[in-house]
Amino acid sequence: MKIEQQLTEAVVAALRTLYGQEPEAAQVQLQKTKKEFEGHLTLVVFPFLRLSRKKPEETAGEIGRFLKENTDIVADYNVIKGFLNLTVSASKWVELLSDIHADARYGLTAPTAESPLVMIEYSSPNTNKPLHLGHVRNNLLGWAVAQIAEANGNRVVKTNIVNDRGIHICKSMLAWQKYGNGETPETSGKKGDHLIGDYYVAFDKHYREQVRELAARFEAEEGLDAEAARTKAEREAPLMREAREMLVRWEHNDPEVRTLWRRMNEWVYAGFDETYKALGVSFDKIYYESDTYLEGKEKVVEGLQKGLFFKKEDGSVWADLTKNGLDEKLLLRSDGTSVYMTQDIGTAKLRFQDFPIDKMIYVVGNEQNYHFQVLSILLDELGFEWGKSLVHFSYGMVELPNGKMKSREGTVVDADELVAEMIAQARRTVDEAGKFEDMSEEEKQEVARIVGMGALKYFLLKVDARKNMLFNPEESIDFNGNTGPFIQYTYARIRSILRKAADQGLDYSNLGNGVTELSRKEEELVQHVADFAAVVRQAGQDYSPSAIANYCYDLVKEYNQFYHDFSVLREENEALRNFRLVLSANVAKVVREGMNLLGIEMPERM
Repeated sequence: MKIEQQLTEAVVAALRTLYGQEPEAAQVQLQKTKKEFEGHLTLVVFPFLRLSRKKPEETAGEIGRFLKENTDIVADYNVIKGFLNLTVSASKWVELLSDIHADARYGLTAPTAESPLVMIEYSSPNTNKPLHLGHVRNNLLGWAVAQIAEANGNRVVKTNIVNDRGIHICKSMLAWQKYGNGETPETSGKKGDHLIGDYYVAFDKHYREQVRELAARFEAEEGLDAEAARTKAEREAPLMREAREMLVRWEHNDPEVRTLWRRMNEWVYAGFDETYKALGVSFDKIYYESDTYLEGKEKVVEGLQKGLFFKKEDGSVWADLTKNGLDEKLLLRSDGTSVYMTQDIGTAKLRFQDFPIDKMIYVVGNEQNYHFQVLSILLDELGFEWGKSLVHFSYGMVELPNGKMKSREGTVVDADELVAEMIAQARRTVDEAGKFEDMSEEEKQEVARIVGMGALKYFLLKVDARKNMLFNPEESIDFNGNTGPFIQYTYARIRSILRKAADQGLDYSNLGNGVTELSRKEEELVQHVADFAAVVRQAGQDYSPSAIANYCYDLVKEYNQFYHDFSVLREENEALRNFRLVLSANVAKVVREGMNLLGIEMPERM
């Protein structure tokens, strides 16, 4: 913040004048004054006692008196033991707000051609089912982390790895062949990902029936106990055998299987795209496991030849990580097939060929913590420059209260159903609150969409990503408390004030000319607006969307208190009115920018 920089320079000059020596700037420690004391910023005096050779209280008093008498920064001061509480002059707050007002992208740093390139992977769906609530949190976190990284001056590439091959895909394909009767998204009226998900469920239903029948027969005819009979039935069930055979045919590029695979995956991708659009997320590059797993096998073989890995008697390939305090990790099975680690190595290879990556961030749930610990070591050993420093953005599980918004199967919360219900709930809530007055039907639907999605996104992003969380849809759509709609409504209120000012022909471009005194609330509000730049920087360093979310909430909560206690348009003092209009405009500006980093839209009217 500019005031802190000026104050630091003034303290250094004061010490030089008072004691004939000056400290390093790093020794000047300024922090926000605690609420129970008078002042804006507090200077820690203890580091300067060796210069003054006086008691802490006396040193603090001398510095405070000098600053008040010889600078235009400090209007007053008080001393609490070794702490000097400084009250910044009103003119400096006006000056600070003027600087923020002049900067249309305050707090945001635009990347340049020389900026570091950060790649962020998120979403990572399977093509055998639609996206669910867990994917929603993943996508929203990934998008926000990418936006925050770019706001900190990084070049960003957003990527997705689609798990489009494997036994789970073949299960859906086989079920469609057997029970689908040629059904398509067009003939069924279903989104492609939902249609394929239905056949994955159908496979499981018929497979379980076969297992029950076989297990009962094995118990009766072979005298096996229940557990042994079930294990044998699961292995020998005709459906599972056929699915495995289909996977082998896929791996051998069987034309019939590959044609069906491509057709059904295209249905799924079209469905995914609709969901991504509704969530407001997108990708710069999408990778597919069907392309990357062979690349991974090549890198593993290369590592084996270099002595980085070893082969066991059964032909399987492993990495010995005991020197890293871990265990041995399987990389290729004895039959030569790959595992997830192999795929991730192959994906890394392709990405490194495509982009000069400086940092790689994986947005993946915390159940994969060990996986990424191992991947980091292996990529480093294989020569990827960013391997050792890769970031696993690990996040917790998200659940809904029992009985709320269950999916058709009653187990997994479907992303599309969640989005539709959030928008419908927003429509009801906004209507009941009487905020739809003088709006057309089209405008009502658009506001309902913005509010519903804002409620969903904010509620999922305001919580520390590392924590498990409970998402309560009804609680999220509330115009009071720490919610997206509360922030959106405050923003719309400010925009309404500014429209009224424009309608009255008010010119507040001459910010604060003649403002000699401000209330503590107004000064705190300027200080809070100014903090936005530091919050964005810290959120970038910590990979913390929740820091941005809670900053926005705290700021609008503070603004609402100000709006309740002070007049804006009705203020008779023109200079003060202009100051408050500019202050309001800049609260709206940083809130809009902050919420945009989270992928949340702001309504102009509500």
